[in-house]
Amino acid sequence: MERRVAERLRGALGPLGLEAHAFKVGWYNAVLQPAFHLPYPDDTLAFVVLSTPSMFEKALKPFVNKELLKIIRDPVDQCISHHLSRVKEKFPDQRVDVMFDYEMLPSRKPKFLAQTAAHVAGAAYYYQRKDVKLDPWGKKIFGVCIHPKYGGWFAIRGLLLFPDIQVPFLEQPSPVDCVSTEEKRIELLEQFNFHWQDGRYRDIIEVKERYSEEQKAYFATPPAERFRLLGLSQEAQRITFH
Repeated sequence: MERRVAERLRGALGPLGLEAHAFKVGWYNAVLQPAFHLPYPDDTLAFVVLSTPSMFEKALKPFVNKELLKIIRDPVDQCISHHLSRVKEKFPDQRVDVMFDYEMLPSRKPKFLAQTAAHVAGAAYYYQRKDVKLDPWGKKIFGVCIHPKYGGWFAIRGLLLFPDIQVPFLEQPSPVDCVSTEEKRIELLEQFNFHWQDGRYRDIIEVKERYSEEQKAYFATPPAERFRLLGLSQEAQRITFH
């Protein structure tokens, strides 16, 4: 069952520059405090959805061109929401729950911890200070996921959960440890925590594909000004924000 679902997801998401990686809810819950657990049985099938560098051209720009006057919030969030909602239609006989990376619980905690989900699914390695033996920092250090193909040039966008599909025999893949030396891990975490604006951490490994210059400019621009970069008119922006 998992393979059939995965193939259908690849067919629907691949042409949009999106990836879906399977995991069991129990793998995720096992490494987190109860406050962050997903409220499903351990053997429940889930997928973490990533956007790759090609998503900008394959999904976002066509979506903006088509849905111009319907964009009422962040265009990327709305684009991903649109396409993952359409994916649910591919499974008319299954319940499919969707969680997005920007959604919060009433407690103000995120609905799910995106980087943990990517790690347990084997999609990207979540590097944290615990991965450094000789910790040189005396302050809080945030971890970061690195994809074996895209480095830091990707994003975790959401979860697809299939509550009616139990996969007790699903084997857990290990994420690729592509930043394997102590020196490189320290460099990665320092670049991400102290120099994240320049994006150098994204190229900590040799990548197969990265964001285009247009896409870099888009994500480096304050959200309220991004509409102009996508070619939205002043009138569309006025409608959008008011």
